[in-house]
Amino acid sequence: MKVTVLGAGESGVGAALLAKHLGYEVFVSDAGIIKENYKRELTDKGIPKEESKHTWTNICDSDIIVKSPGIPDATPLILKLIAQGIPVISEIEFAGRHTSAAIIGITGSNGKTTTTRLIYHLLQSAGLNVCIGGNVGTSFARNITENKYDYHVLELSSFQLDGIVSFRPNVAILLNITPDHLDRYEYKMDNYVASKFRIAMNQQEGDILILNADDPEVQTFTKLYKFSKRGKSGKSKNQPRIIKVFNHFEDTRRLIVPPLFGGGQEGAFDMQKCVLKGQHNLFNATCAIIAAKSFDIKDEIIQEGLNTFINDPHRLEFVANINGVEYINDSKATNIDSVFYALQAMEKPVIWIAGGTDKGNDYGKIKNLVEKKVKALICLGADNEKLVENFSPILKNIEETTSAKEAVQRAAVYAENGDVVLLSPACASFDLFENYMDRGDKFKAAVLELINH
Repeated sequence: MKVTVLGAGESGVGAALLAKHLGYEVFVSDAGIIKENYKRELTDKGIPKEESKHTWTNICDSDIIVKSPGIPDATPLILKLIAQGIPVISEIEFAGRHTSAAIIGITGSNGKTTTTRLIYHLLQSAGLNVCIGGNVGTSFARNITENKYDYHVLELSSFQLDGIVSFRPNVAILLNITPDHLDRYEYKMDNYVASKFRIAMNQQEGDILILNADDPEVQTFTKLYKFSKRGKSGKSKNQPRIIKVFNHFEDTRRLIVPPLFGGGQEGAFDMQKCVLKGQHNLFNATCAIIAAKSFDIKDEIIQEGLNTFINDPHRLEFVANINGVEYINDSKATNIDSVFYALQAMEKPVIWIAGGTDKGNDYGKIKNLVEKKVKALICLGADNEKLVENFSPILKNIEETTSAKEAVQRAAVYAENGDVVLLSPACASFDLFENYMDRGDKFKAAVLELINH
């Protein structure tokens, strides 16, 4: 069988390595320049490739196409392949066909990476033979090729889910759905929502689907969630068990998780030693705890995992406390919803650093929170007009800056003992920085400079 992989990033190269491992004929085609490390890897494995083009004659005789999630389904090449009757699938689908391990899949517009990493950590803390992959870290296909794991924890984007056919997670988690990537979905929110719900389309009796009970899009879709392919009744025997988690917590220091399948005692988990803060992270943690408990991990092991978890950088990352002022790096917050969660988590007065490349933000969604919690706004962007226009009526102190160092220095002027300086930009970073990581790193460096002075 000939497998052609379109796209030679981590996902595509992982799929190519798996296909080679399985003894298939493999060809890799990338319309752009292949990174040197991936190019060497393909060469070392004897996998033929092309870059800066897709040559039809090299592709058209394929039995199956594994498409990078970055390539839209409406691309002329993809439409032509489908018209020829050649199956086009995602790397997630391809890998899923070649493992019998348990799969935990996590999707959502916000919080995927944190939840994925926490579940991985909880399972690893329990001594399970587990790996992490998908949209974070190593590709699913590479993990299957290089090692035999019993559990795969996968972060899944809507683009990856669009290319599945039979992929079936034993535990599926849908954290939330807010507008994103609508250009890939004909600018129709319903299409994007349906894409997210594909995570559950092949689940069966005995599987678990964890949903956000408070998310309006989830609420609307679940009213129609009868899985008509499986029968008319929502109680069809081959449906997963649906667990709805509410996204509101009266006590932020303690999580109460009811027994999963009736009977037994509810679990109580102390969150005071956990690095995850805010209502949204309590929700993420609850979903992660339920996933862990579904594999019979004991509460005391889960508690130890919560205590020792270290989140990825740039996600409400504590940087330093200088003269009683906390500095927090939330550079990954590139949309309004993420900033909402960040501000909601703050329990002290905030000097807010925001700005960058605006993605059509509706700042009205956070104006009440800003008015309630923010002392000063330090704009960090090439064009801050929209931020200034939206918040000048409610904030007395607004300044414009064009570097992380300048932003931190100006924030320090307003910050007093007991305040928080929060970088939570609400915007993409490409106007002044390489990416959100570069922005966050420069912010941290500027904060550390304050200590040295």
